[in-house]
Amino acid sequence: MPVDFSSMQSVVVLTGAGISAESGLSTFRLKDGLWDNHAVDDVATPEGFLRNPALVHQFYNARRRQLSSVVPNLAHATLATFERNFTGEFLLVTQNIDDLHDRAGSQNLIHMHGELLKSRCIACRRIRPVAMDMTPDSLCPDCGQQGALRPDVVWFEEMPIGLEQIYSALACCDLFVSIGTSGNVYPAAGFFQEARRAGAQTVELNLDPGEHASGFDICLYGPATKLVPDFFQL
Repeated sequence: MPVDFSSMQSVVVLTGAGISAESGLSTFRLKDGLWDNHAVDDVATPEGFLRNPALVHQFYNARRRQLSSVVPNLAHATLATFERNFTGEFLLVTQNIDDLHDRAGSQNLIHMHGELLKSRCIACRRIRPVAMDMTPDSLCPDCGQQGALRPDVVWFEEMPIGLEQIYSALACCDLFVSIGTSGNVYPAAGFFQEARRAGAQTVELNLDPGEHASGFDICLYGPATKLVPDFFQL
């Protein structure tokens, strides 16, 4: 359905695993609660990393290697094109830790759950790009500490990235669009409510209804590669 973007001054978009699934990236959080046959506590918590860093590194190394076999799809490309051509403020927030939005050309982008292609040192706190596998024997290139490098991803019990900027944008946006997310992971699941309180129109573009579908003004269902180009027409 066509939207009159010419009257809008600010648009915020949230994307989830559904937008990257069409590029061939499997969503590793499965319906049974396991992440690629691993318990969440084992591979997505600080305690899991302290308990078995080798397993955690193995898990994320596999995710990182998978990125080389996929490319951004039409939905990623459409959002990047929209950002370049939209005359108002645009913020893209992704829950995904892949780099497909980056490769598609999105600029005003927040990876609220971190990035697979970055490492963080728990000793000196430096964040650096990383493309190779990490192990418990890896040395931090900055402080030289062995075993201190971890994936720069946000695990359960940790604070998402960029929340201050995100909530500031939600408080003044005219339109909030949620794409390819189930709506059951907070705080992202509550972003549409923040936008509605600010008077924004809210839209869900998803393969199937999300957890809070009834709370959106408009809900459209189908593949992201079809819905996103149809919706974001300037």
